[in-house]
Amino acid sequence: MEKLKLRVSLNDRYFQVLRTVSGFGIATVCEGALCPNIFDCWGGGVATFMIMGDTCTRGCRFCYVKKGVPQPLDPEEPRKVAEAARLLGLDYVTITSVDRDDLPDGGASHFAATIRAVKELNPGALVEVLTPDFSGMRWAIEKVAYAGPEVFAHNIETVRRLTPVARDRRASYEQSLEVLRYVKELRPEIVTKSSILLGMGEEREEVLEAMRDLRSVGVDILVLSQYLRPSPRHLPLAKRYSLAEFKELEEEGLRMGFSYVVAHPLARTSYKAKEAYFAARKRALEAKGRL
Repeated sequence: MEKLKLRVSLNDRYFQVLRTVSGFGIATVCEGALCPNIFDCWGGGVATFMIMGDTCTRGCRFCYVKKGVPQPLDPEEPRKVAEAARLLGLDYVTITSVDRDDLPDGGASHFAATIRAVKELNPGALVEVLTPDFSGMRWAIEKVAYAGPEVFAHNIETVRRLTPVARDRRASYEQSLEVLRYVKELRPEIVTKSSILLGMGEEREEVLEAMRDLRSVGVDILVLSQYLRPSPRHLPLAKRYSLAEFKELEEEGLRMGFSYVVAHPLARTSYKAKEAYFAARKRALEAKGRL
């Protein structure tokens, strides 16, 4: 089995990101989810902002993010994220969140306010959001979609059979697919994206089925990554995929019609997000014969 190497970039940009997010009191998924790419991304001046606090109301068995009763929303957070993006000179801003089932709209209004604030303070900046399922509430999904993100991501996380095992009982495979389908129906120009973690006990055909299901609802970008067990309390690791297996699945995804596939053990939904967006846009234009 291949050994994976993490890039560690403790340079000035890394510490600039650290100072900025710490100074504004903003959480990042880079820290909250133990992302293996934190040094690479922060060293390149990239961070994924995690809004609405660092405590999730759901208890997915693969995720390291803290679970419990969240703090009240910070009404100044949209402005803080926008200002942090400005100070870091970001032209591509990725925003995610914990699940907030305690809020009437699941936090959709806060997402929308953050998108608008980022765009107002950073003219020309592109915004990618990675959202919860908002309990399937269409009016909540609409709030986020109509706020104007260029990319709307929502993760199915695993295959159909393992969804009840790996994800919180309030999540469902079909509900996640419906979120992605509805966003594409509302605003076809938005690039949609989803991710599957591999290694929790799925079969190859189940992975291919999940990929086909994502394509059937119009998902443009697919991310395939290796599940890394965060602690003994989390789901056990059932399989470690080889780089060759990731490459095979990448090729399968492109044959299915995804505009772009990120397939690597250390890939995560927001990793290389800007590159994936522009590659997906280029491929989509090529497919339409505009280039």
